[in-house]
Amino acid sequence: MNRQQTGFTLTEMMVVTAIVAVLLGIAIPSYKFLTTSYRLSAELNNLSGDLQYARAEAIKEGNGATVCVSSNGVACTGGGNWNVGWIVFSDINGNATVDGNDRVLRVQAAFNGTIPDNALGATSFTFNREGFGTTAGAGYATTLVTFSDPVSGNAAYTRCLSVNNVGTVSSLNHVANPGSC
Repeated sequence: MNRQQTGFTLTEMMVVTAIVAVLLGIAIPSYKFLTTSYRLSAELNNLSGDLQYARAEAIKEGNGATVCVSSNGVACTGGGNWNVGWIVFSDINGNATVDGNDRVLRVQAAFNGTIPDNALGATSFTFNREGFGTTAGAGYATTLVTFSDPVSGNAAYTRCLSVNNVGTVSSLNHVANPGSC
């Protein structure tokens, strides 16, 4: 009686396990870089989009619009810690404070694990009816908000958001602008 055996030998199983371990050792670090890089870019794009939205609203409505740090989603709470969240509001009198007839247009919650720096002291960005911007608390013509990964500290993940007095909002990364981001 001739029996045919089915299944895998121990040697075959060990070879397959070794191949899978090598492939995972290569794939997991690349996947971590990809997900961290995309998360930082997404959070930068949230702030960038709200700044561009505020500028468009200021031009459209013919009044000022401001984006400011806000931990409560109702009023500007001050400080340069953009990690706590921010609000976009129509700023009729241009004083970077929610008061009187000002309307809160958007509320952004705190960042998810990303710690942007203090934007060189910027507490708010205000756009006038022509779309030109001013940055409260910074005193610079161009303000950078730097987004980095606090866990790894790897500069490869770093992204920057540049806002200038002309009202231009642009994003930078460490590869394209190593000295300014």
